[in-house]
Amino acid sequence: METKAGFVTIIGKPNVGKSTLMNALLGERLSIITNKPQTTRKRILGILSDEETQIIFLDTPGILDPSYLLQEKMVDYIINSAKDADVLLYLFDVNEKLPSFETEEQEELIKILKKKRIKKIAVLNKMDLSKQEDAELKIKELESLNLFDQIITISALVNFNVDALLQLIKKYLPAHPKYYPDDQLTDEPEKFFVSEIIREKIFEKYQDEIPYSTEVLIEEFKEREGRKDFIRAAIIVERDSQKPIIIGKRGDAIKRVGKIAREAIEEFLQRDVYLELQVKVKSKWRSNPQQLKNFGYTTGDEK
Repeated sequence: METKAGFVTIIGKPNVGKSTLMNALLGERLSIITNKPQTTRKRILGILSDEETQIIFLDTPGILDPSYLLQEKMVDYIINSAKDADVLLYLFDVNEKLPSFETEEQEELIKILKKKRIKKIAVLNKMDLSKQEDAELKIKELESLNLFDQIITISALVNFNVDALLQLIKKYLPAHPKYYPDDQLTDEPEKFFVSEIIREKIFEKYQDEIPYSTEVLIEEFKEREGRKDFIRAAIIVERDSQKPIIIGKRGDAIKRVGKIAREAIEEFLQRDVYLELQVKVKSKWRSNPQQLKNFGYTTGDEK
């Protein structure tokens, strides 16, 4: 039996619902989701397999004009993931003005969108919050660009038309042997998702610049027979003044984050864990190439 398999990259501006969409398509919660923009920093790979097809989804950071090195790395993830795609999903918020396709940060993407090899689907998301006539106007705007093979309206949050999008993706997949075993869901180890869960809780619980200045490093991850797994994680901040904010008065804030993170980690891993959180300062880590490398921020062009 001939199988179809391919890479499907999801791109779009911050907060258009890329991570929500990937989780909906997979039927699993792999990508972290918060109401703050720029939550996703790396590309997240999720694999959906059935008897005849295998779709490798790539969730990417939001398209932005980078202002420091970490954001430049995030843009690299977007470009490299889009270049490697067999099918490209460009996600738009149906309630927002379409982005200008003439800005500098869009130049590389426009080149990719014009490649004939890649099938391009414009996905208008958040239809549960929109009027049909507004969506129809957006569809006409997108059609006038002549960049997309197909345009579809969905709501990833309430699962509206998500299955129709999935069938469309399958239609565009190339004939190819499967890349991964059928039971594999991702290419990342458990500790990657543990660090992402902790970071998600930091985004949820802290305000202003604090979440964007933090990174989470798993320093120890021990599976213990007959006992709770032991996880020690460091919350990295950029300035000494941010450390007491993360910790809170009498350690209340970090205890709160630790509790909700532990519960979410246990739900994800389906086993009990003991979570220990520490706070460390790494000055200006978001603009330090070596620190970024230590935290795993690399692109396909790097060794």
